[in-house]
Amino acid sequence: MPQTVFTTPLIGRDEEVARLSGVLERARAGEARAVLLAGDAGVGKTRVLDELSGRAVRDGMTVLTGHCVDLGDVGLPYLPFTEVLGVLVGDERFADVLASHPVVDRLRGAATNAGHDVGGRLQLFEGMAALLAELAEIAPLLLVLEDLHWADQSSRDLLRFLLSRGILQRPAGGAPTHRLAVFASYRADDLHRRHPLRPLLAELVRLPAVERVELRPMADAEVTRLVRALQDRPLPDATVRGIVDRAEGNAFYAEELLAATDTEAGGVPSGLADVLLIRIEQLSDTAQQVLRTAAVAGRRVEHDLLRDAVGLPEDDLEAALREAIGRQLLVPGGNDTYAFRHALAREAVYADLLPGERARLHGTFARLLAGRGHPAESAAERAHHYRESHDLPDALAASLEAAGHAARVGAPAEELRHLETALDLWESVDPAARPSGDGVDRVTLTLRASAAAAHAGESHRAVSLTRAALASTGQDTDSELAARVRYTLAGNLMSVDSLTAAFAYSSEALAMIPAEPPSRTWVWAAATHVIAARHTGENETALRVARQALRVAEQLRVADAQADLLISLAILEGGGRRIPENQERLAEARELARQAGNAPVEMRALFNLAVGCFEAGNLEGCLPWVTEGLDRARRAGLLSSPYPLEMRYLHLLVLYTLGRWDECVRAAEADAAVLPAAGGYTMGPALYVALARGDLRAVERARALLEGPFDWMATLIAGLALTEAAVLRGEPEAAVERTRATVAALTDDSGRLPDVTVRFAALALTAVADAAVELRAAGGESDRWKDTADELVELARRTARHGEHGTPQGPEGMAWLARAEAEWLRAVSGPDAAAWERSMDAFGYGDVYEHLRSQVRFAEALLTAERRAEAAVQAREARAVAQRLGATPLLERIDDLVRRGRLADTPSEGERPSPLTAREQDVLRLLARGRSNRQIGEELFISGKTASVHVSNILAKLGAASRTEAVAIAYRQGLIAPEPTASG
Repeated sequence: MPQTVFTTPLIGRDEEVARLSGVLERARAGEARAVLLAGDAGVGKTRVLDELSGRAVRDGMTVLTGHCVDLGDVGLPYLPFTEVLGVLVGDERFADVLASHPVVDRLRGAATNAGHDVGGRLQLFEGMAALLAELAEIAPLLLVLEDLHWADQSSRDLLRFLLSRGILQRPAGGAPTHRLAVFASYRADDLHRRHPLRPLLAELVRLPAVERVELRPMADAEVTRLVRALQDRPLPDATVRGIVDRAEGNAFYAEELLAATDTEAGGVPSGLADVLLIRIEQLSDTAQQVLRTAAVAGRRVEHDLLRDAVGLPEDDLEAALREAIGRQLLVPGGNDTYAFRHALAREAVYADLLPGERARLHGTFARLLAGRGHPAESAAERAHHYRESHDLPDALAASLEAAGHAARVGAPAEELRHLETALDLWESVDPAARPSGDGVDRVTLTLRASAAAAHAGESHRAVSLTRAALASTGQDTDSELAARVRYTLAGNLMSVDSLTAAFAYSSEALAMIPAEPPSRTWVWAAATHVIAARHTGENETALRVARQALRVAEQLRVADAQADLLISLAILEGGGRRIPENQERLAEARELARQAGNAPVEMRALFNLAVGCFEAGNLEGCLPWVTEGLDRARRAGLLSSPYPLEMRYLHLLVLYTLGRWDECVRAAEADAAVLPAAGGYTMGPALYVALARGDLRAVERARALLEGPFDWMATLIAGLALTEAAVLRGEPEAAVERTRATVAALTDDSGRLPDVTVRFAALALTAVADAAVELRAAGGESDRWKDTADELVELARRTARHGEHGTPQGPEGMAWLARAEAEWLRAVSGPDAAAWERSMDAFGYGDVYEHLRSQVRFAEALLTAERRAEAAVQAREARAVAQRLGATPLLERIDDLVRRGRLADTPSEGERPSPLTAREQDVLRLLARGRSNRQIGEELFISGKTASVHVSNILAKLGAASRTEAVAIAYRQGLIAPEPTASG
């Protein structure tokens, strides 16, 4: 791609250029890297990127540059990437590569693909990654993306995918990555707290192949060099000092202030905009007219479009452009375009336009774009120009067209934005001037926007939009449409866990449509009502309505509704979805939904098939259903909808439970590249891995899940992670408080405790038991924690034995109950080997880590019972598993157990020869801490009587008359070392 030619010398960026050059060198050697280049407006990001691009070209690299553009609240999906593709299409060297990647036509909105979506968003992302990888095989590639602070959401999502999963990943077998580098710039001073780019940057900088380089303001000496280098005549020192002081290290400010010294303005203006406008005013009237017109077009404008908009003869236009370029206000670019030297220049010119002048020029550009026969991809630009020109009917039509284009290219966030713009314009447009056709009414468009919000992962926005649709219905609204709005609202409310309200609206929807004569609308209203009733504990109502509606669905041959109702009945009847009979029913529902072409219902069936396997303890059997469900969601473009998000979580949970932790973490990283903001909870199992490996940074990531509106799954995941963290930190009060708060938040309005309560109770009991054991060892009050332990074990018993649907939980729930019982005994009376053996066996259905944790407790209990040989076997087995998992905290506890229990029978290196046995050495150390015989026995897993025998032997061997004298002798002989004090 042709590079913009700057006459400004590059000064003061030696360190940054050297660092970026090193990245290019590594990329040419096959190590793909990315750099996020941050800096304030005007600090020199574009200049540095231009320098590096020039060096890359000279070193044989292909350089592709894409720019993000500020279109206000109108997004132009994938703009920088479509710009890159446009350049590639015009270069014959890449014709064969482009021909093998249909993603090019998809992104550019070619007419042949305008009518249908050919694969889903992830396929589009993977296609772009494959294209860049293949280009990098032809020649090393540098991809430059400028002004990310203006990037549309789809571009941000695609960049996230490319950097976290697509083009920087290392292939299997340790082969080199692609010969590719990505440099992406953004204005750091534009990133306010809620700027959408902030969370993406936070994710990307954590990737090992991504680094951040910040261009800080230049030093005064460097600005001085720059100012003098820009001017070919000597400048008075006072002038240079004034410019340096005012520029405050910003190269662009310095250039503009220097340029202003040639004017007759009588001094330097106080604001940069004033400086820019002073420069503009020195141009001829024609050149000023061209700049004002170009400012309305945006940062960059095509020559032909600018010529038609400004309405000047070609000679006059070229003279004006030459003048503006000579003054460094515009710079020529590739593909016969012109760009403002800096975005701030364009902004200043645009802001100085008169309101009428601005509206007139926007109207001109809108009409020109419409008349040039641009494909649907120009609809977003036309919508922007029409709106700013106050041509509301055409703005409405273009917004709807842009929404359609965004939907086709898999950009639900942009589709939502355009639909919301259309809805904002709707009442301002005369009814006769509004677009006509099926589904083009305010209520239907609002429902369509709510669907786009749901697909984009914005569940709360989907609820707000459906409420707006409800508010738009009136007495004259068709009853079926009114019912559809209500049951759609009920479904959206369930996705944000507002269950009581969902039940109320589904009840209204069902009441609005008579059951006779049978109708599809009544069936779907009933199907939604069944789900809402189940979620609010109205199981009898749910069963009655489901059975009735299933008969009607079969009568009407509404296969997808029949499938949906079969799923609900499989959950409600008998032993739930984990029993074989209901698994068969779910498989039947899946096939019905597939035949009907209803992807959401098919995914619901697949999700419940997977969960049923998990609840039955069949973890390996769960994975194929999850894989099939996610593949179906991918093909349907619904990966951000609720069931696929829950399947992503379930996928990671199964990998975590099976002990495939590295695979779990890798899958979580891959998912993160394409997840919507609302999908953060799906990363939960990766947080569990981090905590089990001792990485307490997971605590902050867990707390972040609690920010924003209430989300049931996010609250669950955060609660589990934060409770685990409290256990690791030895904070029983915090563990109990977190358990109580989370269970209360997860309990529905009917008072039903969620099944996961048993797990929370067991985890909190762990912290309580740890505290009780420590208290007993120190001779404290052993009953202090008894009431809390009793409360928690009763909570576990009640939940596991009755479950959400009144039946005992499956293998997982009963295993957690066994763990809770064992922890309760440890808290109130001490370790019980039989209880821990039961817990260990219960987790044998496939939960590797929980089996391991119970095994370690089993070994401790065996030592306490003086069954040392058995304890050694269990500890040895547990250590091997902990080491394989990388469960560092547990591994350290096992090693401590082996040392204290003398299970390895191997003396430590460097120990001073002693008349005492190894066990007597341990007893002596505890004597020095003032422990009683009983406390010594508890800590060393021996009886108090055995401890007393060891103490007597120590006294005899050291010739001491008392315990105190024995300790003093041991210190003098160096048998034990004084322990450091708290201040030491």
